[in-house]
Amino acid sequence: MQILIVEDEKRLAEALKQILVEQKYMADVVYDGNDGLDYGMSGIYDLIILDIMIPYRDGFEVARELRRNKIETPILMLTAKDTVSDKVTGLNQGADDYMTKPFAPEELLARVKALTRRRGEVMLDETGYGDFNFNASTSMLSKGAKSVHLNFKEAEIMKLLIANRDIIISKEDIITKVWGYDSDAGSNNVEAYISFLRRKLNFIQSSTEIKAIKKVGYRLEQKS
Repeated sequence: MQILIVEDEKRLAEALKQILVEQKYMADVVYDGNDGLDYGMSGIYDLIILDIMIPYRDGFEVARELRRNKIETPILMLTAKDTVSDKVTGLNQGADDYMTKPFAPEELLARVKALTRRRGEVMLDETGYGDFNFNASTSMLSKGAKSVHLNFKEAEIMKLLIANRDIIISKEDIITKVWGYDSDAGSNNVEAYISFLRRKLNFIQSSTEIKAIKKVGYRLEQKS
């Protein structure tokens, strides 16, 4: 799951990122409203944590522009302002929730989970496709009595494939979602991890395959 942090206090921004990374989220950080809008407009994020008092464009304007451009990514506004009028303004500009500084990491994580769950993109612990099961909490891939553990990036790619079942996922989308917006990862990285996943599907003797669609991407299919 990919989260964008828009916060000009660099130490706080890095602390937020660390909290999220420790919980296995992917997080990108930008420090002003212009970059926040540019990154947010990409539509790749599952959540945007947006401070109000940031340079160039404040958080209200960023939220308003994102919503005007039909970007529906949940927005959690994070700010030192705690008056009712500020909260109402933020919500009216398109924010989904509002949290004031200082905050406890537990509160942040609870709000992150609630907002992403509300969007309907959080995967159930136990899910799957075809004849295999995948446990997102333990990263175990299984069919019947046979099971195998997926490493972090393998698990993230599998989540993406399952969540978008029967839809072709491009290599670019996989790189952005799994490695991050500014990553140097390329097609070779994706191909390597797809190969690892195919071996593990074969190991559990699944009849599901990761089908490569030439020059387009990948999708899950049942073997004929």
